[in-house]
Amino acid sequence: MALAEPFSTGNSLLHRLDPRAKLVAAIVWSVTLAALNDLRVLLLGVICAAVLLVAARLNLPRLLQRLLVVNIFIAFLWLFLPWSTGGEAVATWGPITITREGLLLSLQLTLRCNAIVWACIALLGTSRLVDVAQALRALRVPQKLVLILFFCVRYIQSIHDEYGRMAAAIKLRAFKPRTTFHTYRTYANLVGLLLVRGHDRADRVHEAMVCRGFDGRLRTLDHRRLQKRDIAAAALLTGLTIILVVFECLTTG
Repeated sequence: MALAEPFSTGNSLLHRLDPRAKLVAAIVWSVTLAALNDLRVLLLGVICAAVLLVAARLNLPRLLQRLLVVNIFIAFLWLFLPWSTGGEAVATWGPITITREGLLLSLQLTLRCNAIVWACIALLGTSRLVDVAQALRALRVPQKLVLILFFCVRYIQSIHDEYGRMAAAIKLRAFKPRTTFHTYRTYANLVGLLLVRGHDRADRVHEAMVCRGFDGRLRTLDHRRLQKRDIAAAALLTGLTIILVVFECLTTG
């Protein structure tokens, strides 16, 4: 099965932008948002990222599914950080004390993660994986690192499909998971066989690529050039990021 790229096709402005411009903007945005702490600035970042998502005109059900996965992880932080972070007590239930600093830290992480993930989906999700790999190469990222990232993401779906076939096979043999040694041994064999089949698949893919003349470089027939709109969009997003930094400095100063 081919790698699912549900947001890479479309006719929005973000789909038409050059991947290099979007990649630079996404990196600057992510690094900057990761360093911001003021809740008002982070909230403004979430609003800006939401505007990007609206501008990308993505499939709403699939988008909500992606965002749900991220926020499920964040929900676990809300279960532990409010009472495991020291500070001023807000509420107490038996041995558990909810602190103001823990709540603020959880809220900061929630806003920060969503602002970064939303913007990256809008910027990088609207480009094909091969285009993002070409953009990395154009930005002078080492070729070997680009290939590792490309093939790692490209064949995650293949490994997942292989695991699905193996899991279905053991279920057809009346396997039911229990807390027994047989269950642990079955899952250990499943993981080991998955690694072996993944290695064999990698060998076959490499041989097929060599037979087709692969020389260690990613090639494409789509040779795009940076246009004025690409540079303007990257400058606009970078300028927006600088404005958030200025707001952070003003609020903390």
